[in-house]
Amino acid sequence: MNNELNNNEEIKNEESNNKESINGDMQSEFEIQSEKELKEQLTKIENELSDYKDKFIRKVAEFENFKRRKDLEIQNLFEYSSENFVKKLLSIIDDFERSLNHINDAKDVDSIKQGINFVYEKFIKLLNEQGVRKIDSVGKIFDVHYHEALMQTKVDGAEPHQIIDEVEKGYMYKDRVIRHSKVVVNEDVEIENSINNFDDVESNSGEKNKE
Repeated sequence: MNNELNNNEEIKNEESNNKESINGDMQSEFEIQSEKELKEQLTKIENELSDYKDKFIRKVAEFENFKRRKDLEIQNLFEYSSENFVKKLLSIIDDFERSLNHINDAKDVDSIKQGINFVYEKFIKLLNEQGVRKIDSVGKIFDVHYHEALMQTKVDGAEPHQIIDEVEKGYMYKDRVIRHSKVVVNEDVEIENSINNFDDVESNSGEKNKE
């Protein structure tokens, strides 16, 4: 009887040990599989990170090349921005040189005048194409934004502060004044008379005080 009990216990213990062994093997296998999957995922992430790093480095290099090209284009734009204007100006210089070469051969003064006037008109046209234009002054009312008064004079029939003569022409570049017109302006007679009347009053007042 006792032997049977002992045998049963041994069988139960053996079965228990077998179950524990099986569970341990399954757990080890699961751990090995999990570790393998983690390594594979880590390798995949590292590869993706390396690809992103390479792409980022290439983009940075492309941007630097683009920036250098744009900087060079801007530099050339500033350095050679007047190239077209200079090319057009050369043709006017050619006309001047031809006129100068034929001055001695000219038989009358009118032909010389016509040649000089032709070159002048061509030059003014070129300036207008570039946005440069003269400031109209004579007959206009003096404006400090466009004119510089060199002197005043009295002209009958002219309005006060009206521009009588132009000593040096003024010019605008687009909407900006690049040189003010130097002008002669008609005096303000009313102001001058008021000043004279004031001086007379002061003079008379001083004489009365002396008496």
